[in-house]
Amino acid sequence: MHLKTSALHLIHAPLVPPKPGLREIAVAVDRHTLAKRRWRGAAEDGTEFGFELEAPLKHGDAFFQTNSACYVIAQHAEPVVEISLAITPAAAAGIGWAVGNLHLELQAEPTRLLAPDEPAVRQLLDRLQVPYAATNAIFRPGRFARGLQPTHELGPSHKH
Repeated sequence: MHLKTSALHLIHAPLVPPKPGLREIAVAVDRHTLAKRRWRGAAEDGTEFGFELEAPLKHGDAFFQTNSACYVIAQHAEPVVEISLAITPAAAAGIGWAVGNLHLELQAEPTRLLAPDEPAVRQLLDRLQVPYAATNAIFRPGRFARGLQPTHELGPSHKH
């Protein structure tokens, strides 16, 4: 019996910048694994990687390339609640405070807030009479848009 063996590629940091024009091959991963600095994963083509990172990778980061392909992180979409930001800034701030006061996570985009679709979030929004919609999205807690300016992240030092 012959077993196919392949080398494990050890990754320490994202590629900056990746070579343009290469075919992209995804390594699909959930946000909880992606938040770690040490983990293993396999790409869509079966190539295996070990990650020993100084800082976690993010959705869309390129981390390995060959002459014909570039390997990128593809974070799984997950159930979230979406709150429209067609409200006053004071109302948006109050919702953000209330979600944070429960030690739950939040992501702000130019037109919506996202929070994990958990019973505590739904109960809070129902109690505050805040309309929301259940959807699936790539959830990146601590990521905040400021109007039309580029989105900023609070970074790994901001933990509850």
